[in-house]
Amino acid sequence: MNTVFQITRGLASAFIIIAFGSFVIVAQSEISGTWTAKVSEKSPDKIQLNFDRSNTGGGRQSSGNSFLISELPGIDSQTVRAGGGIRFQLVREAGTIDCEGSFQDGKGRGTFRFVANPGYLDAMLLRGFDFTQTRSDSKTTTEDRLFTAALLDVKVATADDLRTANFPNLGVDDLFKATIFKIDGRYISEMAATGFPNLTMDEIVKARIFKIDAEFVRSIKDMGFGTDNFEHLVKYSIFKVTPEYLNELRAEGLTELTPEEIVKLRIFRIDGAYVRQVRAEDPNITVEKIVQRKLGVHRVRVN
Repeated sequence: MNTVFQITRGLASAFIIIAFGSFVIVAQSEISGTWTAKVSEKSPDKIQLNFDRSNTGGGRQSSGNSFLISELPGIDSQTVRAGGGIRFQLVREAGTIDCEGSFQDGKGRGTFRFVANPGYLDAMLLRGFDFTQTRSDSKTTTEDRLFTAALLDVKVATADDLRTANFPNLGVDDLFKATIFKIDGRYISEMAATGFPNLTMDEIVKARIFKIDAEFVRSIKDMGFGTDNFEHLVKYSIFKVTPEYLNELRAEGLTELTPEEIVKLRIFRIDGAYVRQVRAEDPNITVEKIVQRKLGVHRVRVN
């Protein structure tokens, strides 16, 4: 086994980390485990690749992702379908995963080994992302983080891009989130410019999940229903409160609605036509009573 230092078998799954100034040298043994794969039925050019290995705590750790077959040197569609022995790689900036095994009927299995790229750690550390640092509430190791970075294809360029947004206190986990949800510095800066300069990374992720972007925020504010509460925007997105819907309500005289009232009207599918109908009978009807009318709830007067 070729390593920078001789490592005893008892430490076979561990990293030896030596820091010199702002650089990190990683003496690393072969990280190994088993893999399984299956060709996607919907996209024949894609393959679901899963990895299973032991962790430093003595348990098992599984992870996986979907890849284009073209991303895996050594593998091809013909071999995957026809079957037989195979050797292929997943080459990433964080390191290389070498896989060996066989395929039959579009399904494969075998063994793998992962070798990290020490230069990747150095490059990330120079940008303020220390893969060797473990949070007090986390059980992940440097090994785990490097392997995850390889699977997700976390690039040094992503770290550079996030830094351009002047986002404070970014960590390695934030790099993972940014990669998974395709968050870049431009998106963060645009959201900050709309009046939300202090969003956390988790809030940025939530915005991405619910398709909240700068255009959505501006359109809501342009309608006069702006909000400084990020969670209100999330609810608007979840319940499909669009500028068109707000325009309907405004056209029927509902111009002073709170975010909670807007969401309530949307939840109960109250549109402009219904508002027009009930306001024709009672021009001063409240949102609460509009909702009650929609639900068929009427107060009973008690003498």
